[in-house]
Amino acid sequence: MATNESLKADDQSTSFPCPSCGGKMQFDVDSQSLKCVYCGSEAAIEAEAGVEPVEYELDFDDEHDAHLTDWGVEQQVVKCDSCGGEMLLPESQTALVCAFCSSPKVLPQGAADSIRPESLIPFQISKDEAVTAFNVWRKRRWFIPSAFKKQSVTSSVNGVYVPFWTFDAESYSTYRVEIGTYHYRHETRTRVVNGKTETYTEQVRYTVWHWSSGDYDRVFDDVLIPASGQYDSKLLKKLNDFELEDLVPYKPEYLSGFIAERYTVSLKEGAQQADEWMASALRSEIRGQIHGDEVRNLDIDTRYSNRTYKHILLPVWNASYMYKNKSYRYMVNGETGEVIGRVPRSAWKITLFVLFWVAVAVGIVIAVMGGSGSPQ
Repeated sequence: MATNESLKADDQSTSFPCPSCGGKMQFDVDSQSLKCVYCGSEAAIEAEAGVEPVEYELDFDDEHDAHLTDWGVEQQVVKCDSCGGEMLLPESQTALVCAFCSSPKVLPQGAADSIRPESLIPFQISKDEAVTAFNVWRKRRWFIPSAFKKQSVTSSVNGVYVPFWTFDAESYSTYRVEIGTYHYRHETRTRVVNGKTETYTEQVRYTVWHWSSGDYDRVFDDVLIPASGQYDSKLLKKLNDFELEDLVPYKPEYLSGFIAERYTVSLKEGAQQADEWMASALRSEIRGQIHGDEVRNLDIDTRYSNRTYKHILLPVWNASYMYKNKSYRYMVNGETGEVIGRVPRSAWKITLFVLFWVAVAVGIVIAVMGGSGSPQ
């Protein structure tokens, strides 16, 4: 198993000692158990029979509930002075470099007062598999320099459990809207051709508007909102193919050998983002069920009920690499192996692509104009 090379722990500080040799045990992706880094002994992580991830009623005071901030091991906050990332590490563990930006400027911030995740998805993809997935992915990107495609890339890779909120709600919406329907009529008009006035008939479209109303029911399940303040939000939101039915109740053993990022988006802020997402989804869906040629003045009133949330950790391999003295970032879904990221672009390849399609467009215009000017 590949562990986080950016972390260093004293031999006596391990939270999960090996029953065989007393060495430190860390979560192993292949066996999905704890594995000793010295003698290779394995210890199963016992799942509590019949225990399922819990949905909590939406209560913004939960973040201050001492019961919900107990991570099972004493945690400290370590903050990067370069990028501002906040990591949660066991109290006796120290970070040599930041797991987010690889900067060595990491400073202890004291004891953590952060809400504990209710459940998580353990890492299923190893570090080596993540790097392989990235190399396959990058070679399929358009417009990348040929040299970049051919050369090997050395990445700084860290396994990070990224915090998310999930929100559920039942919604009932009523709406009023103006619907426009196209109608057509023939109108007589005149024009001058070769100095002579001609009369001709033209079909003209007009719109008839009328008010309508209706209602709409929708149940939202597991609206996923990142609780991370560090990650590139545009990239992170694209990493959305987690299979949340694979969530297991939180146990600190799963974090051994990995980093957990601190919740930096509060429950209230997360709920507001979920509200915005749900409102946008409702508007789109309601608009889609309205039959008309045009729609205007759509006014929606929505009431939510049975609102619940979960606070979860999801596995992400966070990586960065250098190409021609410029840094690029990519992420690999630690459960499915999906890759998102940024790659260098070749300016001349993009230019040739644009010129090709400009030439095609010009060719089409010439062909159309030549056809319209041919004898009748």
